[in-house]
Amino acid sequence: MRVGIIGAGGYAGGELLRLLLGHPEVHDLVAGSESLAGKPVTAAHPNLRKRTALQFVGYDEVAGCDVLFLSLPNGAHRLADLRSRATLVIDLSSDHRLRDRAAYATWYESEHPHPELLGTAVYGIPELHRDDIRTAKLLTGAGCNATATILAALPLARAGLIDRSRPIVVECKVGSSEGGREAGDDSHHPERAGVVRSFKPVGHRHTAEVEQELGLHVQLSVTAVELVRGVLATAHIPVRSGIDDKACWRAYREAYAEEPFVRIVKERGGIFRYPEPKLLAGSNFADVGFAVDPRGERVVALCAIDNLVKGAAGNGVQAMNVACGFAETAGLEFPGLHP
Repeated sequence: MRVGIIGAGGYAGGELLRLLLGHPEVHDLVAGSESLAGKPVTAAHPNLRKRTALQFVGYDEVAGCDVLFLSLPNGAHRLADLRSRATLVIDLSSDHRLRDRAAYATWYESEHPHPELLGTAVYGIPELHRDDIRTAKLLTGAGCNATATILAALPLARAGLIDRSRPIVVECKVGSSEGGREAGDDSHHPERAGVVRSFKPVGHRHTAEVEQELGLHVQLSVTAVELVRGVLATAHIPVRSGIDDKACWRAYREAYAEEPFVRIVKERGGIFRYPEPKLLAGSNFADVGFAVDPRGERVVALCAIDNLVKGAAGNGVQAMNVACGFAETAGLEFPGLHP
């Protein structure tokens, strides 16, 4: 296959390159970057030294592809003029995740410039929409915080255990790479190191994705912590009366027993009894867990992911595999690191 990447110079673009260079079905890879055209991809992604001699090219040269990944900043809105360059297009930005025009205007505080495109892309989390992804020609990635929240809560929602009269309250702790490659005052090392900074206690845009996909009322807060990679979603979920550990185990096993990238982490002892982002760096796995509150009708559901992999590039490659009929794990076998 010939696979192109528009926006290959960024962090998610670099992860796409890393994963696709090892993909057994990808034999022609095109790395598009307007600002880096003519330079080797290792100028932006030094971890790929001796792995490839590929050079960045301008966007005009990224054409005639079987699959095209758009790894552009949110709000770039380039899908309309780029989608004809490939049979399958996977947009990792947030530009087409929401299906409702009014919801987009509310959460992004502006009208969508191409409202006719809203609702035309399949929301590309395979654990949610595998059957739709198989026949799709246009996929959208999911927000990393939304992905972690959805995967934490999905089993309880599918099993009908949630008390929908009350909201789900979610706290996501996130690493600095979530902000992308472009530096800002908040990513300057003296300002970022050592922080536990609540930068979006209310109104985070990923809230809309979770509500759209799960049909639940969600209150999401996001806190920056001293990580480069990683998201840990802690969801406080109101459940129906009488829900116990056994019911939760059944729900999580039924939801994820056949999922190649979701692991249930709920151990009786040790230091890694619940999901931990550190173990997932570079991996497409999502670790989920839960704890039933004995004092009330509440389950604390957790999910840890690498925001650049399962939260972006890896999920995109997984969705590509499903859409193209490849083994779903192709190019995604890296298990993470410890310690």
